[in-house]
Amino acid sequence: MARKQDKKSKVRVFRINLSWLYILLLIGIGYLLFNKGSSNPQKVEWPEVVEMVSKGDVEEITFVRNDYQGYIKVKPERLSHYADKFGSAGVPRKSPHFFFLVSEKFNPEQSFAELGEAYGPVDYKIKNNDRVWGNVLEWIFWPILMILLWVWMFRGLGRNMGGPGMPGGNPFDVGKAKNKLAEKDDKTKVTFKDVAGLYGAKEEVMEIVDFLRNPKKYTALGGKIPKGALLVGPPGTGKTLLAKAVAGEADVPFFSISGSDFVEMFVGVGASRVRDLFRQAKEKAPCIVFIDEIDAVGRARSRNAGFTSNDERENTLNQLLTEMDGFGTNSGVIVLAATNRADILDSALMRAGRFDRQIHVELPELKEREEIFRVHLRGIKVADNFDIKMMAKHTPGFSGADIANVCNEAALTAARHGHKAVMQEDFLEAVDRIVGGLERKESTIMTPAEKRTTAYHEAGHALVGWLLPYADPVMKVSIIPRGNALGLTWYLPEERKNWSKSVLIDRMCALIAGRVAEEIINGEPSTGALNDLERMTRMAYSMVQYYGMSDKVGAVSFYDSNGSRGYDITKPYSEKTAELMDKEAKEIVEKVHKRTSEIITSHKEGFVEMAELLLDKEVIFAEDVERILGPKVLPAEEDRREPREEDKTAEA
Repeated sequence: MARKQDKKSKVRVFRINLSWLYILLLIGIGYLLFNKGSSNPQKVEWPEVVEMVSKGDVEEITFVRNDYQGYIKVKPERLSHYADKFGSAGVPRKSPHFFFLVSEKFNPEQSFAELGEAYGPVDYKIKNNDRVWGNVLEWIFWPILMILLWVWMFRGLGRNMGGPGMPGGNPFDVGKAKNKLAEKDDKTKVTFKDVAGLYGAKEEVMEIVDFLRNPKKYTALGGKIPKGALLVGPPGTGKTLLAKAVAGEADVPFFSISGSDFVEMFVGVGASRVRDLFRQAKEKAPCIVFIDEIDAVGRARSRNAGFTSNDERENTLNQLLTEMDGFGTNSGVIVLAATNRADILDSALMRAGRFDRQIHVELPELKEREEIFRVHLRGIKVADNFDIKMMAKHTPGFSGADIANVCNEAALTAARHGHKAVMQEDFLEAVDRIVGGLERKESTIMTPAEKRTTAYHEAGHALVGWLLPYADPVMKVSIIPRGNALGLTWYLPEERKNWSKSVLIDRMCALIAGRVAEEIINGEPSTGALNDLERMTRMAYSMVQYYGMSDKVGAVSFYDSNGSRGYDITKPYSEKTAELMDKEAKEIVEKVHKRTSEIITSHKEGFVEMAELLLDKEVIFAEDVERILGPKVLPAEEDRREPREEDKTAEA
């Protein structure tokens, strides 16, 4: 029994849990079978009955007239004489101990009377079997039991399979789509007011909303409603939220399903679920079907045959292609899909007529981040002097999900410090924790030499980043260990859309500056520059192999934009070209190293002063760097981003 108390009526409601009933039923059946098995009467013939009576071993005889069968109960003290009759089963604890069968001509009264005259009084009973329905129930009991066990077993299987239609699932619904349906009158629907930023993406999807609201406006001019739109962008940028907002604004039913829900180990299940999904959508048209992470089922077919070919997944994709644009019509059904791997999708899925539009959902810019902060700060109590614009500038490259995580971490940090409201420093500490990891000031023990090397390493990053025009401006430098790093330099990256060769070279100099600083101070490098070297090497090879920025290799690119060469055994270039690319990348790194060494050496006085200040304070800010090195070196005026009106207002 599961007991539940209704809060309003204060009346306790008892609900029966069928699983407990099944368990109790099995226990009861086992008990009955055990007890029934404890009485194990052995069959004897009538002459043996006469012999037992003659020996005085019989205590009672019960004869059932309409069954032509008798049962014998032996005296307890005489049971041991009949042990050989029962064999290994042993003498039964309960009566009857023996039974005998007779013919229709048998007269029990006369026979038992004769036994009494010959061997003494015999205690006997004669009755009729009135358990007619009991015998019938014995015949149908076992089939019913097997049916109940079968239902119980498959009920749990259906629950694990997640079949729709029943609370516990149904194993026969394995071919039905496991989608969620949000009706148009759903009170919890999401609208565009809940989606901050995403200006360009919202403009495109708003047109889809207008299609669903006023279809005649477009069909009157001969236009057709688009059949599908693909939302493409990095993780956490709000693709799923944007799709929900489209459904909420359009006020139509919204079917949502994940691409992995179509993939199943059973053959034909994926295609069956696709058919069932579109069948439901046609019944609710006009409506929206949203397929999240469509790359799970929409990967290009047979591109890597022998490695990743999957017939069941390809059959599912074929059915999806047919449903979206085949002989059948899906008028009023708009398909939205989301992915961050559009490069691996099948070309037949991407063509016009299926996904007519690709809507790019990019990482938010400064103004968009401000709006996202305002959305996620609705339920958080912040201090009066909290500056949202400063936090938006402090989080370049953060997605909407990252900003939500920052707000949550800031609230937890404020609670940990006992603040009555979330303050600006709580947000800054939350950003530091997300970017660099948890502070390990007391748990990490560094020798004075290690601490000194770390200080000069980070001072090298800060100095070169401050003096090169295209390097990111330094915001903070710390030698307090965080995560796996012994020290960190925080930058405020400029949000560029196009990177020139000069920009890449300056950023590579800022990356290798820490290692060069160690070589200048200690005369040898350490292992602390591993991540810097990895990123710099990747940039050098990208300049040569992808961006055509090498004079010797030429303006060629071996970038695999659609992943078609993922499992190719041969390279798209010769061994001689590979050697040339290695040589060019190495030359770029050597030039970067030489230039960085010259910059640090020529400003060694400020470099040493900054490192010593770091050893003293452990954390320094941009104001300290500017006091030592002067104003930040900026790019040429024509290469700077023009400040927008909101930026000018913030500065004012």
